Amino acid sequence: MIRDLAHVCFTVRSLAKSVDFYCHRLGLPKAFEFKRPDGTVFGVYLKVGPRSFIELFEGDPAAVTGGSYAHLCLEVDDVARTVAEWRARGVEVSDPALGCDHSWQAWLADPDGNRMELHGYTSESWQAPHLT
Repeated sequence: MIRDLAHVCFTVRSLAKSVDFYCHRLGLPKAFEFKRPDGTVFGVYLKVGPRSFIELFEGDPAAVTGGSYAHLCLEVDDVARTVAEWRARGVEVSDPALGCDHSWQAWLADPDGNRMELHGYTSESWQAPHLT
């Protein structure tokens, strides 16, 4: 039985730029690093929630095959406040808008162009009856 979403993994051109973006600009804490025997870091796990992570590995994103990735969606406690905080850190984020599912959303992209949605549930969100 599926328990939760464990992680989403991205191959990124520059691990340093991506760590700066996800950790310093978005505020995600680093959980651990993947290191080669010589000590060089080639990947990281970033903590998103109690049991959820973003995994980053340095490499050529164009070499990744298959799939139909559209975006990663991050639930935040307050979309407008998060947008303001991230803009103050230099992140380009769209203005918050109420989506057709009655949830707040805003949009951004990481340094490799991976689209991300900020998501804030409301009492009228179509997802509300399914949240536990």
